[in-house]
Amino acid sequence: MMTDSHLNDPRKKYYTEKFPDQEQNTPALQKDMNPVPDCGEESYKGYNRLEGRNALITGGDSGIGRAAAIAYAREGANVAIQFLPGEEADAEEVKDIIEKEGRKALLLPYDLRDEYAATEIVEKTVEAFGALDALILNAAQQIAQPSLEDLTMKQVEDTFKINIISMYETVKAAEKYLKPGSTITTTTSVQSFSPSTSLLDYAATNGAVSNFTVALSEYFGEKGVRVNAVAPGPIWTPLQLDNGKLDGDIPEFGQNSTLKRAGQPVELAPVYVFLASDEASYVTGEIYGVTGGKPISL
Repeated sequence: MMTDSHLNDPRKKYYTEKFPDQEQNTPALQKDMNPVPDCGEESYKGYNRLEGRNALITGGDSGIGRAAAIAYAREGANVAIQFLPGEEADAEEVKDIIEKEGRKALLLPYDLRDEYAATEIVEKTVEAFGALDALILNAAQQIAQPSLEDLTMKQVEDTFKINIISMYETVKAAEKYLKPGSTITTTTSVQSFSPSTSLLDYAATNGAVSNFTVALSEYFGEKGVRVNAVAPGPIWTPLQLDNGKLDGDIPEFGQNSTLKRAGQPVELAPVYVFLASDEASYVTGEIYGVTGGKPISL
């Protein structure tokens, strides 16, 4: 029997074991995770699909946003990354990778709960790069609570401010800079379609993000701007260690997916690249699931 040595079993790619139980103080840092997520630092190879583009990525210092930032730089884009103050160690690593690719990097330490923060990151990106061609709205807060009684209204308000309200402000600020051919890509979640009781606020915001994305694609269609979303499933990122999971849940994280493992951020990078590239010229209003098999339909 011949063996297909060029094939890779998706069940066995990347980290397949149970995760060591762990948590971090806010803000969680990628460099302190065990194991450290794979964001494509060594593995992602670019093909100039985003040559000359200028991108702004929120939450771009770690996890999925970091993977997108690295991929965009290797595909030829200048990249600005917004990150929460306190996450400078992760952000500086991304900046170094972007600049080693010969691209411009801009670090934007902003708390998206703050008034006008979402507007300022747009203005500073355009000031630094001279244009804004790709907007990736990826920043999120996820805090698991065991009961409704434990869910404070302050947490609900903060989650909505970061996860969806800041998206409205960022897009409003960016609209005048987005020319035909520009793209907006949001990050929603499998939680938008299969919400968990421990993530009542987070899941609700992702439902809003999915709805927002589809409606926004209609709005921007006549302007020649495409708008799409990526819906991750269980992906190994700092979000999980910053109270993102209930106590004791980390070791089993991702083990109940169809592929029986958690995903790594680098596994989403090609989707973010595709949606911003000319290869996706007839794709808008779509939500792409990268979930390890978890469905993204109700």
